[in-house]
Amino acid sequence: MKKTLIASALLLSVPLVAQAADDGSWSGAGELGFALSRGNTKSENLNAKIAFKKEDDAWKHNIFLNALRNKGEVKIVDATGATVDSYQLTANRYEFGASSGYKLDERSYIVGAVRYENDDFSPYEYQGIVSLGYGYTAIKNDRTELSFEAGPGYRRLDKRPYVAVVGEPPIDPSADGQIVARGLIAFKQKLTDNTALENTLLVEAGSDNKFFQNDAGLAVSMNNKLALKLGYQVRHNTDVSPGTDKTDQLITTNLVYNF
Repeated sequence: MKKTLIASALLLSVPLVAQAADDGSWSGAGELGFALSRGNTKSENLNAKIAFKKEDDAWKHNIFLNALRNKGEVKIVDATGATVDSYQLTANRYEFGASSGYKLDERSYIVGAVRYENDDFSPYEYQGIVSLGYGYTAIKNDRTELSFEAGPGYRRLDKRPYVAVVGEPPIDPSADGQIVARGLIAFKQKLTDNTALENTLLVEAGSDNKFFQNDAGLAVSMNNKLALKLGYQVRHNTDVSPGTDKTDQLITTNLVYNF
């Protein structure tokens, strides 16, 4: 099923890329943030995002790819029982998503979406969802955009192994598939000629786990192509393995290139 979800995502993106090659009317933005420290502390942090979008009289398409990777010094207990510093990977996440919306009128549309993520440090080894729903553009002008999407979907997820009793072998839950409700609220506000605020709330709620992700960003343009962006992301799973936090937070400062 995991491979099926990936294949579905790739199949959905094929016609979009083909259209981009034909008419060149796609636009997009790439973000990159990197931090490196050496000396008293040692760490490396990389986060990258790339997104494409296209809209015409009949369709609206979106594709995105996100990656997060971090290495840093952590304290571990070695074979002798001593606590020592170790330079290890502390974050490693890759995420892919795409959606296509067919417009019923100027505001309403039917939208199909896929999303897949693989995170080495989340409560789940992977999560993948395919959904079909209804979208509505409440506001769209030169300064403000606000849209809503809602509909049913199917999610496949795999909870990480965990130790329930110290000294006993870890429990490895089987992968689980379930019907979910997907909701999305996307908002963008142009505050000044070169400053924009954006916020996207994603909800994927099933009987076992409810996943919430909120991405807020403040972008300041330096020219038509380059901008600096401060981002704040909150991710929350309601059902996690024992000893695992339900909420993850990420603050980023990235250079953005618009194309």
